[in-house]
Amino acid sequence: MPHLPEQRSETVFEDFKPPFDDQQAAIEANRCLYCHDAPCQHACPTHIDIAGFIRKIATGNVRGAARTILDSNILGMSCARVCPVEVLCAGECVHNVQDVPPIAIGKLQRYATDQALAGGWQFHEAGAPSGKKVALVGGGPASLACAHRLRRYGHAVTIFESRERLGGLNTNGVAPYKLRADAALAEVDYVLAIGGIEVRTGVSVGKDVSWAELERDYAAIFIGVGLGADSVMKIPGAQHAGIHGAVAFIESFKTGSVDLSRVQHAVVVGGGNTAVDCVRELIGLGVPSVQMVYRGEEAGMSGYAHEWDEAKIEGAQPVWRAVPVAFEGTNQVTAVRCAALDANKKPTGTEFTLPAELVLLAIGQARLGDLVGALPGIQLDNGRVVVDEHGATGRPGYFAGGDCANGGKEVVNAVAEGTAAAHAIHQKIEGVTHG
Repeated sequence: MPHLPEQRSETVFEDFKPPFDDQQAAIEANRCLYCHDAPCQHACPTHIDIAGFIRKIATGNVRGAARTILDSNILGMSCARVCPVEVLCAGECVHNVQDVPPIAIGKLQRYATDQALAGGWQFHEAGAPSGKKVALVGGGPASLACAHRLRRYGHAVTIFESRERLGGLNTNGVAPYKLRADAALAEVDYVLAIGGIEVRTGVSVGKDVSWAELERDYAAIFIGVGLGADSVMKIPGAQHAGIHGAVAFIESFKTGSVDLSRVQHAVVVGGGNTAVDCVRELIGLGVPSVQMVYRGEEAGMSGYAHEWDEAKIEGAQPVWRAVPVAFEGTNQVTAVRCAALDANKKPTGTEFTLPAELVLLAIGQARLGDLVGALPGIQLDNGRVVVDEHGATGRPGYFAGGDCANGGKEVVNAVAEGTAAAHAIHQKIEGVTHG
């Protein structure tokens, strides 16, 4: 994979949640009650033994803590940074009902996994060769987790990725104040260090290699292609320069550099997590005025409340109950004309304009189910690949996980689904039943 350029715009961002030092980690770990039936573990999609790894940190066994985490979640380093722990593991901490701050599970997980990656601590070896090969389409978290687990079972694997680099949204789309691209790629290298994972980047399945070829050469196929291009708004002026899809823009400054020196006003359209990330990123990149236009009210945002609270502290300017109806300007966008909406999200008849030299559209992404929708037996539901609880599709030998199957959940969900699919694939190609 090509190296990242050193001059990347994302490097201006500091960690939103600075790491623990040894003393902080020990103090925090000793606050844990080590619940026998730990609700935090049940809330984690990968079911890490959270109480177990925290106890190990408390006793100075950081290596053992890292192994406990990575046994369940091989992408534990990135998940420690990007997981919304406030609504997952930490959100279920029993301290929440005792008027005591919950355990900082994410920061403790980061403390252990950072040391594992920095020290090159490898806890897993490839299994004895099975003579079977599995193809993985897409190189994001779901496929990486699936590939690593399949190697532990002894199966040969090949990852086909259309981009230049692996990592999916971890590399290209996660807010840099949570996870920078270089850290994501370091984790990819850690996953690949198990050995025996062939990587073919710059290869589009269905174009450069056919599904028929994969079926011929591999015992099973895992589909982990994520989501597609940013959705667009079909309104006047949509062709103007300065209007970008949110995810594409994030990638541009995570893996390269952007010049925002002439941008005094930016508008982000949407109210989800990507929109909130974009607002915070633009503020961090020095744009003086950043407004977020959302068709509903604050209480109806799909973005996490704790993330939006931080955005407001940083200077985000919300524009509630409004929707863009045109982008103004001559070739280059200069303003966004919006229609005001009532409580039922119907136009009130009032319009207003917001100055903007940059507009980011965070209104969703295309679903990539059509990539495989023509294959007999594979069903789609609103663009998502339909799978069972084991990740199996309706076409024999085909499995799927991650955003293309779940519609766009968290990285930890993708890891859980990729791991579950690996187990099911192993059972299938070894001729055993699910258990």
